[in-house]
Amino acid sequence: MGYDLIVVGGGIGGSALSAVMAQAGAKVLLLEAAEVYEDKVRGEWIAPWGVTEVKRLGLYDLLVSAGGHHIETHISYDENRDPEAARSTPAPLGVFAPGVPGPLCLGHPQHCQTLFDEAVRRGVDARRGVQVISVAAGASPTVTFRHDGQDTTATARLLVGADGRTSMVRESLGIPLHQDAPHHMFAGLLVDGAPDWDAKVQAIGVEGDFSFLAFPQGSGRVRLYGSYALDQRRRFAGADGPAVFLEAFRMECSPDNVHLAGARPIGPLLSYFNNDAWTDQPFAPGAVLVGDAGGWNDPIIGLGLSITYRDVRIVTDILKAEADWARADFSPYAEERAERLRRLRFTAGLVSALEAEFGAAARARRDSLHERASLDPSLRAHTFAVMAGPEVLPPEIFTPEHRARVLGEAA
Repeated sequence: MGYDLIVVGGGIGGSALSAVMAQAGAKVLLLEAAEVYEDKVRGEWIAPWGVTEVKRLGLYDLLVSAGGHHIETHISYDENRDPEAARSTPAPLGVFAPGVPGPLCLGHPQHCQTLFDEAVRRGVDARRGVQVISVAAGASPTVTFRHDGQDTTATARLLVGADGRTSMVRESLGIPLHQDAPHHMFAGLLVDGAPDWDAKVQAIGVEGDFSFLAFPQGSGRVRLYGSYALDQRRRFAGADGPAVFLEAFRMECSPDNVHLAGARPIGPLLSYFNNDAWTDQPFAPGAVLVGDAGGWNDPIIGLGLSITYRDVRIVTDILKAEADWARADFSPYAEERAERLRRLRFTAGLVSALEAEFGAAARARRDSLHERASLDPSLRAHTFAVMAGPEVLPPEIFTPEHRARVLGEAA
């Protein structure tokens, strides 16, 4: 079985890459373990710069037709601020990328299925319920897999690892994965029955020992996230976890949260450690990694999909520009990705210090920043890294000196 590309992992990155390369004329084998895509409590929010990447890949209209929903306004709530003051200063989200009204939301299972179906429509040999037994890269990439009780070995010109955080492809290639230590907990839940929450408004807020994020999906559905301390890791465990989680959204600083606290859970409540991971070189002879297989960003700033779509766009651009893939040079991709993730690690660390730390000192830090940023907007420059892309800011923003200025620690 000979192919141009074998893509291991039929999630968003693998299916998007397969669809794009099939349209470019490549013969693609796409292998996905899951029979049914499930709610993984992440992977539903695309920042404006990520939407630009989706457009460059020619997939934007497809996602919108599948139910993609734009958010146009952001509100930041805080226990230090009057709720009406927060509501009166909403941030427009259509200013970060030309022609993009704001972040794009689409439920993860629907997102995956839409891209997988499009890959099939474009001629990809796409298999579900696959167990990958072994992979080998080098001059003649090979994958042995089991499907419908039959073992098959396939070869290709190039192997793509899009198989997520526990990537078998990455392990088989011997590419080291670096991780920082977890620094807070994160939990997420999809709810329905919140029609009174403005479908065009996303919000974050901090009060007491909990911070929340709310991303409307349209039609009364909202994806909710919460940050809390590591020593409370079992705070939302057990059968009553979803009810306890929703009660945490009842905050004085954000009265509209009553619409969220009274909503109906329609998906799993999952909690996990938040941290960053990265690879120094997400490729090897005959193989390349995209998405979480090559490392990921702390989900507190929600850039997993934006990172993945840029990965797919850069890799497919390289492949479409070089007919002889044995000569394809992925080093520019590795260099850009390393700096991109370095800047986003810095940004996520800053956001974590501001929004996922609690107590009197953290509250005073946020209050001080609010006052100082009204006179010096550069103290909130990290917002542009999240919304417009990390490359739009000068290097000095991503330094210990700038972090100290933001957190009020400068001498």
